[in-house]
Amino acid sequence: MSSSTNLMINLLVLLALASLLSPAPALCYIHPGAAGSVVPPPPPPPADAYRTYIVLVDPPPHGEATDDDGHRRWHESFLPRGRRTDDGADQARIIRSYTQVFEGFAARLTAAELDGVVSKKPRFVRAFPGRRTLRPMTTHTPEFLGLTRGAGFWRDVAGYGKGVVVGLLDTGVHAAHPSFDDRGVPPPPARWKGSCAGAATRRCNNKLVGVKSFVDGDGDDDDVGHGTHTASTAAGNFVAGGASDCGLGAGTAAGIAPGAHVAMYKVCNGSGCDDDAVLAGFDEAMKDGVDVLSVSLGRWSSPPFDEDPIAIAAFSAVARGITVVCAAGNGGPEPSTVSNDAPWLLTVAAGSVDRSFSTTVRLGNGELVAGQALAQQPNSSTSYYPLLFSEKQPKCNELAGIVGDGVAGHLVVCQSDPVEDESVVSAMMATGAGGVVLINTESEGYTTVLEDYGPGMVQVTVAGGHNITEYARSSSSSAGGCKPNATVVFDNTLLGVHPAPTVASFSSRGPSKVAPGVLKPDVLAPGLNILAAWPPHLQHGGGGGGGLFKVISGTSMATPHASGVAALVKSRHPDWSPAAIKSAILTTSDAVDGAGNPILDEHHERATAFLTGAGHINPARAADPGLVYDIAVADYAGYICALLGDVGLGTIVRNESLSCGKLAKNKIPEAQLNYPTITVPLPPRSSSSSAAPPFTVNRTVTNVGPARSTYTVKLEMPRSLTVRVSPEKLVFSSVSEKKGFSVTVSGGGGGGEVVEGSLSWVSGKHVVRSPIVAVPRPYLKLGR
Repeated sequence: MSSSTNLMINLLVLLALASLLSPAPALCYIHPGAAGSVVPPPPPPPADAYRTYIVLVDPPPHGEATDDDGHRRWHESFLPRGRRTDDGADQARIIRSYTQVFEGFAARLTAAELDGVVSKKPRFVRAFPGRRTLRPMTTHTPEFLGLTRGAGFWRDVAGYGKGVVVGLLDTGVHAAHPSFDDRGVPPPPARWKGSCAGAATRRCNNKLVGVKSFVDGDGDDDDVGHGTHTASTAAGNFVAGGASDCGLGAGTAAGIAPGAHVAMYKVCNGSGCDDDAVLAGFDEAMKDGVDVLSVSLGRWSSPPFDEDPIAIAAFSAVARGITVVCAAGNGGPEPSTVSNDAPWLLTVAAGSVDRSFSTTVRLGNGELVAGQALAQQPNSSTSYYPLLFSEKQPKCNELAGIVGDGVAGHLVVCQSDPVEDESVVSAMMATGAGGVVLINTESEGYTTVLEDYGPGMVQVTVAGGHNITEYARSSSSSAGGCKPNATVVFDNTLLGVHPAPTVASFSSRGPSKVAPGVLKPDVLAPGLNILAAWPPHLQHGGGGGGGLFKVISGTSMATPHASGVAALVKSRHPDWSPAAIKSAILTTSDAVDGAGNPILDEHHERATAFLTGAGHINPARAADPGLVYDIAVADYAGYICALLGDVGLGTIVRNESLSCGKLAKNKIPEAQLNYPTITVPLPPRSSSSSAAPPFTVNRTVTNVGPARSTYTVKLEMPRSLTVRVSPEKLVFSSVSEKKGFSVTVSGGGGGGEVVEGSLSWVSGKHVVRSPIVAVPRPYLKLGR
C-alpha cells in the first residue's frame, strides 16, 4: 500500500510541475528515432514582428459569400491596409482561407495589428499564433492483428476496406511505390471530389485518389519517408514477396485496409509542420470527402481545446462524419504526456508485435544474450572479440572519447545515447571495431527501438546489457581468468516472440492534463519496429539509396494501424458515426496479450489503463461489437459547455444557433459523457473511518447486433471498490434500440491511488467491455 501511495504522490508532483513548466504547443512528427526531436518551441517574436496568425471569425452575412472568392473577400475585410514591399507594391496578407474546419484565415500580422485592428472588427472570434516545431523528433502486423489474406473476415466481411477513402495529413507520398498500385481496387465512390495535383497527377489511380501539398515551395513527393510509411500501413495494397528491410521481415506487405483508397495531404516537410498548413489539409480533406483522417502528428504540450486549432478542426471533421485518428505522442514513459486528447478523437498508443529481428551475443562463458539488429551479416565466422566496456564511462560517446582508436579489434559494449549514437557507432566501426553492442537506457527497459547505423551494431535490453557487463566485470577481476570476450550470431527474423504486445517505452501516457476525466489514450496498436513502404531515393542504412521498405517506430506508426481498422469498420457499416466506430474499436479491444496474460509495460510490469486505454486493437471483433456507445454533436457540445463554457462552445462548435443555455443537456460533466470507457471520480472521505460517498455515472448503449438480444452485466473489480449496475440485464427487441444503465461506485483504496476494473455486457455472441478507472477527485482537479 505504501508503494502505491508514494507512486501516487510522485505522479501528482509531476503533474503539478508539468502544468507549470510546459511550453506553448507546437506540432511535431511522432517518431522517436530522430535526434533533436523533442525540442521546446522558440520564444515569441517582438510585438512589431510579422508572424502567421490563425484567425477565427463568424461566417459572412447571408448571401455575401457564395464561393471561395467571396469567403476570401470577407476574410480580407478584417485586415489592416496592405503592407508594402520594397518596390512599393501591396503585399498579400492572407496566406490561406478556411471554410470547412471553421470560418477563418491565416495571415501575416504583427501583434499590434492583431490587437489594434483585427480583434476590434465586428464578428471577430479568436486568434492563435501559427507555430512550427523544429526537426521532427508492414509485412507482419495484419497477421499479428488476426487478418489473413483470402477467405475470412478481412476479405468476406470487411471487404479489405473497399469503398472507403483514408486521408492522411503527413509529409507527402512516394506515389510510384508498389504499395499504391491499384491492382484489384475499384474506382473511388462517386461522392469523392478529390484530385491529384502537381507531379503526382500522372501517378494517381484507383488506389491513390488524391495528392495535394500545402507546404510552400515544396512538391508533393515525400522527401522524409514518414508519409509513405504511414499511408502504406493504413491502406497500402498487397505487395507480394520481397517486402523486407535489408532482407529482414520478408514476406507479402499490405496495409490494414488494402482495398481502401488513399488521399495524401502534404502538410509537413523535414523542417516540421506549420499550423496553417495542417488546417489547410483538414479543410481540403473535408471538401474532398474523406471517410477517415489519419493524423500522425502531435504537440509539445496539450493546450485547452478552445485554444488548439487542431482540436477545433478535428471537431468540425467529426461533425461531418469523418473519423479522426491521432497519435498519442512520444512523451513516454512520463505520466500525463498524452497529446491529441480531445474526446472526439481516437487517440492511439504504441505497442510491440511478436516479431524480433533476432541477434544473439554469445559470451565467452557460454551464456547467450538475446538482442536485435537491423543490419545483419552472414554468419561466415564465429570469431570472438575481446569486450571493451568501462564502468566509469559507460555511455558510447564517453567511451569513444577516452579510447579513440583503441576500439580496433574489440566488441565495444556501451549504453545508448540516442542523440549521438549514430555518429559514435559509425566512427567506432570506421576505426576497426569488431562490433558495437548498444544497451538500452534505463527508461527504455525491454523496448528496443531499432536503428540502422550499418553493419556491426547490436541492440540489447537493459536486462541483457546487465548480463554482458556483469560477465565483463567478473571476468576482468578474476585472478588468472581469461579476458572477457564474445561473438555475435545473426538469427534473422523470429515470429511468435512473447510477451506481445507490450507498451513501448516512448508511448505517451495518461491521464490527460486538459481533460483527465476522459481516459486517454483510447487504444493500443502496433507501433514498435514497424516495416512499411519507404521512398527508395532516401538514404537508408548508413549511405546511398535505400530499399522499398523500412523499419521505424513511434505512435506515428500505431496511428495508421488504427486508421486502417476504422476503414474496415466504416466499409462494413457506412452509416455509423465516428463515435460509434470508435466505440466498436474500444469495446472489442484485447485486455490481455497473445498468451492470455495481462499486457505489460516496457519494464514487463502490468500496464495500467493510462498506458493501454481500453486495450489492444482487434480488427475482426471491431466490425461486430454488438453494442455501441454513440455520442452526438449536441452531446459533445454539452461536454464542452461543462468544461469551457459558452466561449469554448462558440470557438469549437462554430454553430451560431447553439449556446450552452439552449442545449437540452446544457452541461455534461466529463464522467457523464457517453464514452465507451468509464472514469469515476472518487470523492474524499469525510473522516478516516467513514467510507467515501458513492458516485454514479450514466451510460446509453445502442444495439447494432441481432434484433433480439439479451445482455447480462459482468464486473471484474478489486475488492476495495463496490460497484453496482442498474439494471443488470439489457433486453433488446430491435436493431438501433437504445438502453440506458447506471454505474454506482463507492469505496476505494483509501490511500489516494487509482483503482482499475472493468464492466462487460455479455450475450451469447458478444462481449462489450469497458474499463472502469476510479481516481481521487483531487487528482482530476490537479490534472486540469
